[in-house]
Amino acid sequence: MLKLYGGLRSRASIIQWYLEELGVSYEYVQLDMQAGEHRQQGFLEINPMGKVPAIIDGELKLWESGAILLYLADKYDGTSSPEERAKWAQWSLFANATLGPGVFVEASREREMPRLMKPLDEIFSKQPFLLGDDFTVADVAVGSLLNYIPIMLQLDLSGYPNVLKYMQKIAQRPAFQKTIGAPT
Repeated sequence: MLKLYGGLRSRASIIQWYLEELGVSYEYVQLDMQAGEHRQQGFLEINPMGKVPAIIDGELKLWESGAILLYLADKYDGTSSPEERAKWAQWSLFANATLGPGVFVEASREREMPRLMKPLDEIFSKQPFLLGDDFTVADVAVGSLLNYIPIMLQLDLSGYPNVLKYMQKIAQRPAFQKTIGAPT
């Protein structure tokens, strides 16, 4: 059985959400980050960087939330083409390398937020999900970070009504509710 390693307030909840969406059985191993369990030799053999999330699936040990999401999509979500995988990778990398730092790094937020949110708002004005009519791993990668905004930051997103509608739609999904929960 797939094992997911995480800790409180970590990106492991993003992986949990996607596993629940896929209906994949998994064992969740919660590490006590305060006690330093993520820096113990046993876990460092899974992720030498000492960070969560990480998974073990058979012989595979994998870490980095984006890489894990893409692996799970490839294995369980019926990927049919390199083009589809490329779109999933594009949005997963965007979430982790561009959206996350652009929103959650205070020094660049004022400059980056409009550059990121305006195009997203435009996309969601035309379609319900990032890649069209269907929910995909791209929505897990991007939707999770967008829904972390009201949980972690006090930012005014009223100028992006389509992003807000998207966030609400994502937050209403049963798998999201079970793992990340509704923003406060």
